[in-house]
Amino acid sequence: MPYRAIALEPGNVYHLYNRGNNRQNIFFERENYLHFLRLVRHYLTPEDVAILAYCLMPNHYHLLVDLKTNNLSEPMKALSLAYTKGMNARYHRVGALFQGRFCSIQVDCELYLVPLVRYMHLNPVKGGLVAHPGEWEFSSYREYAGQRQGTLPSLERVQLLAGAEGDYQSFLADQSLPQQPKIRTLMLDE
Repeated sequence: MPYRAIALEPGNVYHLYNRGNNRQNIFFERENYLHFLRLVRHYLTPEDVAILAYCLMPNHYHLLVDLKTNNLSEPMKALSLAYTKGMNARYHRVGALFQGRFCSIQVDCELYLVPLVRYMHLNPVKGGLVAHPGEWEFSSYREYAGQRQGTLPSLERVQLLAGAEGDYQSFLADQSLPQQPKIRTLMLDE
């Protein structure tokens, strides 16, 4: 595969995402989601990134990270490879699980962070998987809403920008805010 045209630089926030090869599922049961999150914790260490938000969907994932070092491509490659090997072994399959290498978009505007996190947390609702984002176990929504004391996402930056101050559920339901960012990640839903 070709190398990235844009370098990933420390001090920047990136929206990372990927989907299943041929738009197929990458998560088949609950344990798969949990395994992926364990691998995220293992490969994307706090020394390298702060994970601001995440959402895992049946056929794709979203990670929002604040990059602390220039060490992201190798851990992401290792994460994808480890997860693919695990799924191939568990389900007696061979070949690629993901569509290709992970995609990244630099979030170069602080005001974009809030709609992006909102988009990520509403993704399971939009996808018809649940009626309310709190019902979806595999996103950072529950941490933001104070329903779970997870340690993976770092909430402070987005909470400060959102001004939700503990009322993230009301913030998410506020129809006066943009519902989703207009970016190419929407292709994941097509």
